[in-house]
Amino acid sequence: MKRTDDIPAEELVRSARSARERSHSPYSKFRVGAALLARDGTIITGCNVEISSFSLTCCAERTALFTAVSRGIKDFVAVAVVSDAEETPPCGACRQALADFNPNLEIILGRQDGTFTRTTLGSLYPKPFLPTSFPHGNIPQ
Repeated sequence: MKRTDDIPAEELVRSARSARERSHSPYSKFRVGAALLARDGTIITGCNVEISSFSLTCCAERTALFTAVSRGIKDFVAVAVVSDAEETPPCGACRQALADFNPNLEIILGRQDGTFTRTTLGSLYPKPFLPTSFPHGNIPQ
């Protein structure tokens, strides 16, 4: 695991702010961007994508996560999230999705002015359902 002070938080916040600009949020007008840091240093971004059937909407964090996985990247150390609000932590669905890959992921909550606070997924989501939660460690196929 990268040490917290080794994580390029400022760069992740900048990347998340840039991704926020690509948000497709015609209904809520609430733009969110995320920048996911892989252990190898790769940064994968995502933005929220709203669909008129709201249940089909995808958050920025999951957009970044699914993009990374589609590229074969599955080992993450941090994610930065920037929105139109002061701070926006990942929603419950995003917390669950991120926890499947790293329940100790560092979460960087960025603001428009470039400042940020750090927390961890474990502190936001202390008892996640994980692949190891299945009996005998067997994940259904």
